[in-house]
Amino acid sequence: MSVYKCVLFDLDHTLWDYETNSAATLRELFIYHRLNEKGISSFEDLFTTFVEINTHLWDQYDTGKIHKDVIRFERFHKILLALGIDDYDLSLTLSNDYVSESPKKGALMPNAIAILDHLKANYPLYIITNGFEEIQSTKLTSSGIIHYFESVVTSARAGHKKPAKEIFEFTLAENGFSASEAIMVGDNLLTDIAGARNASIATVYFNPNKIVHQEKVDYEIQDLMELKNII
Repeated sequence: MSVYKCVLFDLDHTLWDYETNSAATLRELFIYHRLNEKGISSFEDLFTTFVEINTHLWDQYDTGKIHKDVIRFERFHKILLALGIDDYDLSLTLSNDYVSESPKKGALMPNAIAILDHLKANYPLYIITNGFEEIQSTKLTSSGIIHYFESVVTSARAGHKKPAKEIFEFTLAENGFSASEAIMVGDNLLTDIAGARNASIATVYFNPNKIVHQEKVDYEIQDLMELKNII
């Protein structure tokens, strides 16, 4: 019998397939805005540049170096500049369209539904995310998984963002659990794993790409179905 009484999940990259959904949205924007006529040679160039700059900006946001508005209003300007296009108005249009359309995409990580079905029968499930408040419910609804979760705790609602222990403590206190009764599943070694450890919560590092690391984790999996062996 598992010692855990609740399961905490990260959303992006853990359950919601951020890369696939981003790629689908960017491909639509590339075609709709005729970006090939504006100097971007291919969708592949756009997507590769997006991944590089977006990852860097989210790393800066997670470590407190930038405000979320930088991602919201500067991300696509930086992307366009890297592709040789200096057009701030176009960057705002792309940003607005991306933020509007991407959360509506419903691709999930492999076996997400299967493991949620398995866990929901025995445990209350919760989302803890640094993602922006206004779009998390759209992602959960669009992907058809919102009904699995008792609540969604965003950094805005908790007043702290991962890896601060306070966002985990907020989630547990709100739902009547102690740290020893919870286990956190996430793909980010800093925000999810180190963050949960800061709150004395057991951790499962979801590492489908088999990234080599030195971080201390309680469990590590490459497929979500491996959670059956842990919880």
